[in-house]
Amino acid sequence: MAIEERVGEALADRGEYVAAAESCTGGLIGSLITDVPGSSDYFDRSMVTYTYDAKLEELGVSREVLDDVGAVSEPVARQMARRIRDGAGVAWGVATTGIAGPTGGTDEKPVGTVYIGVAHAADWGTGDSWCAVERYVFDGSRTEIKRKIAEQALEDLLEAVERTDPRGE
Repeated sequence: MAIEERVGEALADRGEYVAAAESCTGGLIGSLITDVPGSSDYFDRSMVTYTYDAKLEELGVSREVLDDVGAVSEPVARQMARRIRDGAGVAWGVATTGIAGPTGGTDEKPVGTVYIGVAHAADWGTGDSWCAVERYVFDGSRTEIKRKIAEQALEDLLEAVERTDPRGE
């Protein structure tokens, strides 16, 4: 079963929704999820925020963080995942920010570098909401890297959904 189908099944079983904030994947996460019939039962939206201005204006990623560490960073992925989750009012937010190439890489952040954020909203008053960010480096063509990033984001989301108790316990 494809990762997008497994994610959908896990979310639908829990009655929970996900929203995506995408930069380097350009909407591919939303496209993969909506390739599955019935995805409206667990998918809320995908927002492509490709530029600094889009991240700032649409998601409220802080200007200071963008200026200090750049868009391809752990703090930006964290803010993107939290803000899409909270803005959509859903249980799950997933975010990608990276360098798909073939240019734009540096020694510190080579082409294929991505930060993937997954944020979960727990019930109010529990203090159990959280966000995790992972850094990956993929190789391949631009299209291959984008696909690998989108699929890894769904893998990270699925892993998080499966390990999180739906009752918050």
